[in-house]
Amino acid sequence: MGKIAPISAKYIIHAFLQADGVVEKPDVIGAIFGQTEGLLGTDLELRELQKSGRIGRIEVELDVKTGKTTGTIMIPSTLDKAETAIVAAALETIQRIGPCNARITISNIEDVRISKRSYVADRAKELLKTMIEKTMPDSSELTEEVKRSVRALEIIEYGTDRLPAGPGINESDEIIIVEGRADVINLLKNGIKNVIGLNGTSIPKTIVDLCQTKTTTVFCDGDRGGDLIIKQLLDIAEIDYVARAPPGKEVEELTKKEIHKALRARVPVEQIKAEFKEEAREERVEHRPEIKLDPEKQKEFKRMLEELIGTKGAYILDKNMNILGKVPLKELRTTIRNLDNVDVIIMDGQIIPDFLRQCEEIGVSYIVAMRSNLFSKKLTIITARDLGLI
Repeated sequence: MGKIAPISAKYIIHAFLQADGVVEKPDVIGAIFGQTEGLLGTDLELRELQKSGRIGRIEVELDVKTGKTTGTIMIPSTLDKAETAIVAAALETIQRIGPCNARITISNIEDVRISKRSYVADRAKELLKTMIEKTMPDSSELTEEVKRSVRALEIIEYGTDRLPAGPGINESDEIIIVEGRADVINLLKNGIKNVIGLNGTSIPKTIVDLCQTKTTTVFCDGDRGGDLIIKQLLDIAEIDYVARAPPGKEVEELTKKEIHKALRARVPVEQIKAEFKEEAREERVEHRPEIKLDPEKQKEFKRMLEELIGTKGAYILDKNMNILGKVPLKELRTTIRNLDNVDVIIMDGQIIPDFLRQCEEIGVSYIVAMRSNLFSKKLTIITARDLGLI
């Protein structure tokens, strides 16, 4: 969520930037989110639009000459034409970037669909020719395909959270909880109708209520993300069984045979709780309080964290310890999502699980923070206590 490539957008906003000084990419991105915040109301809040995938990754290209910065900004949008124009106009209200006076001018709003239409027409001709040349499927294959398509059309919206679900969710005493809409569709295609999707990483109240009245099986992807969802459900809902897709596979891509095999192999929730408890114990054993660092790097981490104390800010560094930017904590997650080569994050705050997962996904090597009670196998967490600051 929160990322759309230009190829999947309906429109692309192209803007030209001029700044009376030297600015960097994080300064531009921070200004875009910070100076448009609250300007357009909650429905067109850029930060929320990006989280929901309606505004894509902001691309910034900069060129510094004779102490001044020029550049281009590209923002993909799946909003409608009017909303996209409003967002574009809001960019022109930005007057400062970092410490410098700046101007942003919209040069063009590109309608991506126009360029796709000629491709669609040509490609359709090729596909039609291929369909004619190929042998038609036999009647049994055709019948099965029709049945699968009809089952997929049976998807409904359930509860106040309007979750994707199968038509059997009400009358069945047992339900199967999956991660998203695509998983629901795949189970429906394969004849399983008592299924409902979470439709995101947070757990809706509709799911919590259902779990109190029905026998519940959680059916998640065979990866770390699936385990995290299972842990969240165990914390707030009454789960009875857990089923997993084969390692590395997602529920939405499973065949009928794989789906039924995974559901037959479901295990009681008590067994899963015991597994998670053992994993946590092993992680605590593996984790050592002494963190060995290069003395110069440790000295630099300590100096930069000391500078941040009380500022509610964060430094973003690359592998060579070059500062890519300094941003407020509230803009940190959005900024690193739009930056490449982030290797170190130093922050005046506490690490939370969602932020840790994001850092693991983009390949961060170190997080230096005031406090943390988390552990990661993928990166090194360093606290103020480790550096001798408290």
